[in-house]
Amino acid sequence: MSETKAIINDMTQGNLFKKMITFALPVMFANALQLCYMMIDMVIVGTFVGSAGLSAITIGSQVFNLMTTLAMGFSVGGQVYISQLIGAKEYSRLNHTIGTIFSLVGIMGLLMSLVGFLFSEPILNLMNTPAESFAMAKSYMMVCSGGVLFTYGYNMVSAILRGMGDSKRPLTFILISTAVNLTGDLLLVGYFKLGAAGAAWATILGQAVSFIIALIFLIRHKEAFHFDFKRNSFIPENTTAVQLMKLSIPFALQNSSIDISMMFVSALVNTFGVVASATFGVGSRLQSLSFVMSGAIGSFVSSMVGQNIAAKKLDRVNKGIHLGLTCTIGFWAILLTLFLTFPEACFRLFVNDPEVLAMAPMFMSCIAVGAPALAFMSPYNGFIQGIGNSKMSLFFSLLDGFVARITLSYLIGIVAGLGLKGFFLGYFIAPYFTTVPAMIYYYSGIWKKRTLLA
Repeated sequence: MSETKAIINDMTQGNLFKKMITFALPVMFANALQLCYMMIDMVIVGTFVGSAGLSAITIGSQVFNLMTTLAMGFSVGGQVYISQLIGAKEYSRLNHTIGTIFSLVGIMGLLMSLVGFLFSEPILNLMNTPAESFAMAKSYMMVCSGGVLFTYGYNMVSAILRGMGDSKRPLTFILISTAVNLTGDLLLVGYFKLGAAGAAWATILGQAVSFIIALIFLIRHKEAFHFDFKRNSFIPENTTAVQLMKLSIPFALQNSSIDISMMFVSALVNTFGVVASATFGVGSRLQSLSFVMSGAIGSFVSSMVGQNIAAKKLDRVNKGIHLGLTCTIGFWAILLTLFLTFPEACFRLFVNDPEVLAMAPMFMSCIAVGAPALAFMSPYNGFIQGIGNSKMSLFFSLLDGFVARITLSYLIGIVAGLGLKGFFLGYFIAPYFTTVPAMIYYYSGIWKKRTLLA
C-alpha cells in the first residue's frame, strides 16, 4: 500500500496550491521537452536544409498530429476515468480499466500506421504541398507512420500515471526521449544529411525509447498500479470499454477538429508558396510555447476536478480553476510581450531566410488578437474534461475548428481579400468560440448536477 500511495497523488485533501505546483511543474518540464522535440527538428532542419525542409516537416507533422489524435483522445479519456476511480477510492476497478486502455489504444495505433502508409501522398496533394517540399514531406510521413504505435504507447502510459496524480515519472520518460531525439537529429540530419526523413527517424526513435522505459516501469511497479499484466486482463471489459469509448471518442474528435482545421489553413497558406508555409510553421511552433504552461495547467485542472467531483468537494474545484487561470494569464502576458517586442529575433531561432523574417511582425500581431482567448482556454477546457463532459468538449471543438477556424480563415483571407494575413487572423480568432461558451457553462453552475462516469 505504501508504494501505491507513493504513486497516487490524492488531490482531494491538502494545500491545493502545493498540489498544483507539485503536479504542474513536472508536466511543464515535460511539455517543454515535448516542445523541444518539435523545435529541435525545426532548428536543425532549418539550418541544414532550409525553408523547403521547414515547409516539409511543418506539413508532415500536421498530418502526423492528426494521426495521433485517437491516442490523445484516449489519453485524456483514460486520465479522467482513472482520476475519478482514484477520487472514489475504487482501486479494484483499475485492473480492467488499464487493460482495456492498453488493448484499445494498441489496436488503433496499428490501424493508424496502415492509414499513414496507404494515404500519405493523396493527403499531401490535398494540402497543396509546395513542389520543393513534397518528396521530403512524404518521407517524413512514411517514417512517422511506421512508428506511430510508440507514440500511442507513450501517451497511454503517461495518461495512466497522470490520472493517478503522478506527473513526475512522465517527465523522466520524456527527458530521456528528448535526449535521444536531439542526438538523432544531429547525427541523421546534420551528419548523415537525411533531411526531413532523418528528423522523423529521430523523433520516432526517441518516442520508442520513452515508451519502452515507461512500460518497464509499469511492469516493475504493477502492484502499485493495481494492474497484474496477465493475458486475461488485456481482454477489454465490456462495461469499461463502452464507458471509455463514450468518453474518449469525443475527445479524439475534438483534437481531430483542431488538427483538420489547422491542415485546412495550412493548405490555404501553402498556395502562397514555400516562404509562407515556412512562416506558418515557425510561427505555429512559437505560439505552441504557450502549451508549456497552459498544457500543464489544463492537465492539473482535469485530474484535480475529476478527483474532487468524485469526492463531492466542489469548493476545491472552484479554487483549483481560479489558481490555474492566474498562472495562464500571467504566462501569456510575458510571452506576448516577447512576441510583439522581438518578432524577428524569435523567428531567427529557427530560420535566417530574410523573406520569412520579414513576415514575423505580421504573424505576431495576429497571435496578439487571439491571446486573451488562448490564456483562458486551458483551465476551462481542463474543467470540462475533468467533469467528464466529453460531448460538450466535442461540440466546442467542432465549433472552434470547423465552424470558426475554417470559416473565418476563408472569409477574412479570401472573401475580405486580406490574403495570408487573413488566414492567420481567422486561425487565431477562432479560440474565442471555445473559451467564451466554456466560461458561460462554468459560471452557470449546471455542471454541479452531473453524475460520475465511474
